[in-house]
Amino acid sequence: MEIPEGLLGPLLLSRSAIDRSAALRGDEEWLRKAWEAEKTRVFLIHDGRTLVRRFTDGAALVLTSPAEAPEGTRYLLGVDEDGVPYFAVNAPLPEPLQGAGDAVGLREAAVLLDDRDAGLLVYAVALEAWHASHAYCPRCGGPTDVTASGHTRVCPRDGSQHFPRVDPAVIMLVHDDEGRILLARGPEWPPGRMSVLAGFVEPGESLEHAVVREVLEEVGVAVATPRYLGSQPWPFPRSLMLGFFARAVTTDLRPDLEEIAEARWLSREELEAQVRSGDLVLPGQVSIARRLIETWYGAPIPDTGW
Repeated sequence: MEIPEGLLGPLLLSRSAIDRSAALRGDEEWLRKAWEAEKTRVFLIHDGRTLVRRFTDGAALVLTSPAEAPEGTRYLLGVDEDGVPYFAVNAPLPEPLQGAGDAVGLREAAVLLDDRDAGLLVYAVALEAWHASHAYCPRCGGPTDVTASGHTRVCPRDGSQHFPRVDPAVIMLVHDDEGRILLARGPEWPPGRMSVLAGFVEPGESLEHAVVREVLEEVGVAVATPRYLGSQPWPFPRSLMLGFFARAVTTDLRPDLEEIAEARWLSREELEAQVRSGDLVLPGQVSIARRLIETWYGAPIPDTGW
């Protein structure tokens, strides 16, 4: 098949409309003034969820002034083109009965929010997840302090600095010369729920080699000519998904049953028929897997996804 130049449709978790303003994270005077400014906007993040207000055609983050925000760890997320600073505060969300909006997670909210709010939320979710697992120094085990507006943790005992980490993972659509796509599901997924293959990049490994290795390990298929198509953050808890197409050199399937419960080749006609019948459920619109599949298919696929 002819490999497309880019992905079909937007990567919903790759959108952003603000400058991250890294130079301001350690400017204590600027941060003090920004937190006192009425124009500054703040939203809450707790266990990966935030508050949104829904509309007929989408939703928006519930943003407040700093004076209305509760106590909690603050993350400076950046400044928009109008000079408005944005912060997230890690604090429990109000009860829904208080009329503060609906508490939702990123998977649900990303398809509803505009570019600015989607970018802010994915950023805050990733920072919160990192802080939750890095409260203690990996060198000495002592508690660490939050600095740089939520972008660094420092160990007061040994002085070491620790920064948010991202784990690169390749996600690849494998296709063959007969116009088929390879889909699979893990043992924890119910029958019918399938996606493309994916795996983490190992130390000292290139992205292209990771594509070849993961496909061979998971389903026993040799692939060639990996072609990069796009990436998006996947903060569940801290991955960066790098999307590829790869052409199958062999097509016999030998799944690793510890990781793959089922794998199958599907033509476009078979894919469409099984989606329509409900026998096949594809990844949701928020995932890069869905973008890879629809790019190969050549058009949006109308289903609800998961």
